[in-house]
Amino acid sequence: MVESGGRGVSRRKLLGGGLGIGAIAGVGGALIGDRLSPDADDVARATSYAFRGAHQAGIVTPAQDRLHFAAFDVTTTDRAELISLLDDWTAAAERMTRGDGAGPIGPVEGDPLLPPDDTGEAIGLPPSGLTITIGFGPSLFDDRFGLAERRPAALARLPHFPADDLDPTRSDGDLCVQACADDPQVAVHAVRNLARIAFGRASVRWSQLGFGRTSSTSTSQDTPRNLFGFKDGTANLKAEERAALDEHVWVGADDDAAAPWLVGGSYLCARRINMTIEVWDRQPLQDQEQFVGRTKGEGGPLSGGGEFADMDFDAVTGTAPSIPVDAHVRVVHPDFHDGARMLRRGYNFVDGSDALGGLDAGLFFIAYVRDPATHFIPIQSAMARSDALMEYLKTTGSALFAVPPGAASGEYLGQALFA
Repeated sequence: MVESGGRGVSRRKLLGGGLGIGAIAGVGGALIGDRLSPDADDVARATSYAFRGAHQAGIVTPAQDRLHFAAFDVTTTDRAELISLLDDWTAAAERMTRGDGAGPIGPVEGDPLLPPDDTGEAIGLPPSGLTITIGFGPSLFDDRFGLAERRPAALARLPHFPADDLDPTRSDGDLCVQACADDPQVAVHAVRNLARIAFGRASVRWSQLGFGRTSSTSTSQDTPRNLFGFKDGTANLKAEERAALDEHVWVGADDDAAAPWLVGGSYLCARRINMTIEVWDRQPLQDQEQFVGRTKGEGGPLSGGGEFADMDFDAVTGTAPSIPVDAHVRVVHPDFHDGARMLRRGYNFVDGSDALGGLDAGLFFIAYVRDPATHFIPIQSAMARSDALMEYLKTTGSALFAVPPGAASGEYLGQALFA
């Protein structure tokens, strides 16, 4: 659809007069668009977040319910064409997150003898809290575009961890797009149109749909559950923890002299983790809780207390630690990793059945960290070595991307990299 001021009608305007647009301060961007006396679902779907800002939206933004993630291979070897792609993506992403179409004309307003500049499946749909977050993979910094000397030291292919069973067709990539929304059609529409715009310059390498966020990124959100039935991300970093975000998520000015373009950005760690659902479902409840280190109902630590009670790793039940030494929450806890924390934005996935008839299902893990060498790789290594949950997990995809800071007015995302 057409953005405001252009020819045609925006997606928001097609909804009629039901949406009263007003500016409301929101975490992770300006929050606009709500109805008088709305129900919760209407508010979620009417929400939009500002695309431009100091940081890209979709990191500390309150986690939406749906995900469409895609990694791309850049097919052109022309630096100018890569820049034009990022410029085009920035313009389209800004339009779509407002609730407008991907192109300046619209899906039905243009010349009927030409292809539309928007695919049209989001006609009439509100913004639905759409955020579009773009990152750069290590392979983008080869010799094609003259970027090798600007590659951050931390931006290297993630190591092969014990028990990884990686599918190369589900791993890595030159670019990534994370589209999150409260309507799956809005998220799919975003990635579909960015892929269409990229034609001749980049192509989709792999993609993943996700549903049911597995972490909360704001104190306003309840803790969700993963496909094992346990609350997930209770101790996740929250948008309201500004000092902690500066320490653990945002790249600092002194982090890497070779990459000043990344200051204010972050690193996105993505892992496609299959869960052996059927085997897990046959385990006794007590064993499940021991593997995780929390109660399945309320989500409190086995050392006692409610969901948000502090872990007491010295507590003993009988002659054994109340929280077993191989329990997931113990193995990955910041106390055992020099205080390192990460901001998680993972999603459940179910992609049908595998060749043995089991569910092809699990967790599409996404974490944002300031430095993967200190905030992700050591924690994942410890988990791979000694976490009791690993018996029920198999990682089939893996990728790391550098996510540049947000774009100011008139800029395209990642512009400082090419300056």
